[in-house]
Amino acid sequence: MSEWLVLTLAMAAACAVVVTIVVINNRRITEDDDPSETPDVIEYMTMMIGVIYAIVLGLAIAGVWEARGAAQETVRQEAQAMHEISARVEVYPQAVRERIRADVDAYVGYVVNDEWTYMAENGELSEEGTALLEKVRRSVTDYQPANDFEGQAYQPLVDQVAVADDARGARGQNAGATMPGVVWFGLIIGALVTVGLIFTLQIRRTGRELLLAGLFSVLIAFLLFLIWDFDAPFGRGISATAAPFTDLFPQVTP
Repeated sequence: MSEWLVLTLAMAAACAVVVTIVVINNRRITEDDDPSETPDVIEYMTMMIGVIYAIVLGLAIAGVWEARGAAQETVRQEAQAMHEISARVEVYPQAVRERIRADVDAYVGYVVNDEWTYMAENGELSEEGTALLEKVRRSVTDYQPANDFEGQAYQPLVDQVAVADDARGARGQNAGATMPGVVWFGLIIGALVTVGLIFTLQIRRTGRELLLAGLFSVLIAFLLFLIWDFDAPFGRGISATAAPFTDLFPQVTP
């Protein structure tokens, strides 16, 4: 069963139960009942809906901000692993050392100058970047150490390639939007309901009330935009950057 169908049935069932109970309860009310003796249900419902929606907005903002931070951390780990590979091959012969470093620079240069834009536009990693990382792996693993000193550096180099590959995979998983569609449905419907409740409070056309209503609507719109902007860690304005790569490999910057 589709999650949207389950959501629709759950919402319809909850609404039907509440309306049915209210209708049955109203039929039991006697003619001498005085509604002024009970609290104003409109004000109570407005307050509770506002509080609940504020909590949902806060959780959504915290979630996308955490995803953005995790995405930036994977970039740092990947850049650091590539830097370690480039530094630790110092013990290898010059020809081997230069070949591995050239492959590392080619991979980092492609990530910074080409793949970053590709991720933002397509929400996934490129095949070219995967091929360049595989070339780095082959350059590291295909070399046979000539002595014990080189042998001690071999396994750590292989481990750093694995770290870079794992971080690259995590970067690919975070390349697209992270917020599920059903959550966006709830955020948008909640915003419409919360703003719409302004009109149930007998708002008048005084300057102060109109200003407050306008500012409240602007705040809701800004928070939704903030969530949308953070939702794609590599694709929008406040996104994860390639700074760890450019800091460690200044020679590859355009």
